[in-house]
Amino acid sequence: MEITKNQQALQKAVVAAWENAEFKKQLLADPVKAIEALTGEEFEMPAGKEFVIIDSTDDSKIYYHFPTKESIMEVELTDEQLEAVAGGVACSAGDIRTLTIIDSCFCSGDVLYK
Repeated sequence: MEITKNQQALQKAVVAAWENAEFKKQLLADPVKAIEALTGEEFEMPAGKEFVIIDSTDDSKIYYHFPTKESIMEVELTDEQLEAVAGGVACSAGDIRTLTIIDSCFCSGDVLYK
C-alpha cells in the first residue's frame, strides 16, 4: 500500500512535534496550518471537515476513538489490508467489527482487551 502525500506530511509533523515543543503546540492548535508551514505544501482536507489531533502522550488517561456505527458495520478490507493485519490482531469471533473497535483504541500501555 502506497503512502499518500498527506500521510507523509503527517509523519513528518509527528517527528517534528517530538523534537520541538513549540511546533507541537502549533500542531495541536491548528494541525493543517502547522503541517502546511512545516512542509510548504497544501494539506488536502475534504470540504466541510475539520482535522483534529489529540495529544495522547498523557499516560494518566486512556484514549478511545469512538467509531461511527457506519464505520463498523460497513467495513470491508482488501486482500492487501487483510495481509497487513494478519497475525497482528487476534479476533476470536472472527468479526470485523471487533477488529475495527480494537484498532480504534489508543492506549498508553494499558490493556483494554485480550
